[in-house]
Amino acid sequence: MDAQRKAVLEKQHYKVIGEHSAVKVCHWTKEKMIHERGCYKQSFYGIESHRCIQMTPSVNQCSENCMFCWRFQDFEEDHIDVEDDPKFILEEAIEAQRKLMSGYKGDPRVTGEKWNASQTPKHVAISLTGEPTAYTRLGEYIGLCHQAGMTTFLVTNGTNPDVLRRLDPLPTQLYVTIAAPSREIFTKVCAPIRSNAWEQLMETLSLLPSLNTRKVIRHTLVKDWTLGFVEQYAKLDRVAEPHFIESKGYVHVGYSRERLTIDNMPSHDEIRSFALRLSGELGDYDLQSERRDSRVALLVRKGVNRWLPGLERPIEEELRYNQQIGIRASD
Repeated sequence: MDAQRKAVLEKQHYKVIGEHSAVKVCHWTKEKMIHERGCYKQSFYGIESHRCIQMTPSVNQCSENCMFCWRFQDFEEDHIDVEDDPKFILEEAIEAQRKLMSGYKGDPRVTGEKWNASQTPKHVAISLTGEPTAYTRLGEYIGLCHQAGMTTFLVTNGTNPDVLRRLDPLPTQLYVTIAAPSREIFTKVCAPIRSNAWEQLMETLSLLPSLNTRKVIRHTLVKDWTLGFVEQYAKLDRVAEPHFIESKGYVHVGYSRERLTIDNMPSHDEIRSFALRLSGELGDYDLQSERRDSRVALLVRKGVNRWLPGLERPIEEELRYNQQIGIRASD
């Protein structure tokens, strides 16, 4: 790894692993430890935020330089020349998470039970930065996570359909980001480094119905750029046939501030309105949950159970939780 890039990452509290992987403690992991406020994936699907590792096996590699991305980027390559062993990455990721969480042991706001639980991760969010499918041994890595009793959430920009086609095993939940409604807007907003990136994303959407796992489409919405276009997004969603659709607003933080303004950040009400219009256009998805603090709304295909297998909990618990922090859980 380039020494200058590694220094930037470490200054931003990433724990770099080997030559191309990294771990960073999520804001919501900290919130769960101290204030009992988990991330929206806890509200939506039932994960435990304080037991979730946020990591990437491709910190240097991505096929896009999205305007809305708040991570350090300037990606120029979308492949890894020399790859680390997946067992090494997983072992080091778990160890890095434990070390990063170690400071909470003496915090009077954190119970001993919660701290002990944080030292035994149950979930791996393969989404920190970069494009995870650039790592050709991703299937082996996911398999090792599952063997260790951990669920996996894989987030991809969809530009490597051949990787997804061969991926074995598949993650517990697969996210594909559709951040623009058309090729023209996609090219401007996502700044792909390949000329055929949009076509590759379309191929991924066509592939999704055949993949036997839980599937999520995420619409990252930037005001005055990608927010709106409901009919066009609905057309793409019909091709993908996901179980879930997350409409999430751009947040004006990090490096994205060099490319966008605070006026490009939609309100939660605008995100909720978009989700409801999308639900009406699609017809077979209902708004089941939302998180105002994350500017995200969840559509669930009718008849689908959104709780992760083995992690189900009563809807009443979510209602109580959301009421406590002052947001609506569902209509």
